[in-house]
Amino acid sequence: MKTTTRFDAAIHKLYTAFHSNQLNPICCKQCAVGNILDNTDSWKHVSDHHGSLNLNYVGQVHQSMGRKFNGYTPIELLQIEKAFLEACGLETPLHHRHKKPSNSTDKNVLFQGLSAVITLLCKFDNIPNVMDYKRVFKSSEMAITKK
Repeated sequence: MKTTTRFDAAIHKLYTAFHSNQLNPICCKQCAVGNILDNTDSWKHVSDHHGSLNLNYVGQVHQSMGRKFNGYTPIELLQIEKAFLEACGLETPLHHRHKKPSNSTDKNVLFQGLSAVITLLCKFDNIPNVMDYKRVFKSSEMAITKK
C-alpha cells in the first residue's frame, strides 16, 4: 500500500509515543497532535479551546496562508485532536467539569484514541483504513477460497 510522507511520519511518532508511555490526552505536548508535532504545544495557539474545531484569529491566518505543521493544516490538526480526545472518552472542548475517563492513560483508552486518529489520517490521505481488521480477514478468506 502506498502512503504519504506525512502519514508515515505521524504513524511512527504515534506508535513510538504509545509504546513508550508518552501518549496522554490531557497534555498538549503528549496528546496525538503534540506527538505529531514533535512534543511541542505551539499548535494550541490556533484555537481558543482544546478539543474545539474552531480556529481563532491566529489559526485562521495560518490556514488562509496555507501553512502546514509537519504536513497538516491547522484545521486538520484540530480534527485530529478532537477525534483523539473523544475516542479516549473525553468531552470536548476540554473543561474541568466535562466528562473524562477515570484513567486517561490506560492502554485500552489510548488505543481507542490512537485507532480513531489513524482512521482519520487514512481518510485525509485517501489511504485504505489500516485499522480495518475486517480487510485482513476478508483477504485471508479470499486466499483460502482460491485454494
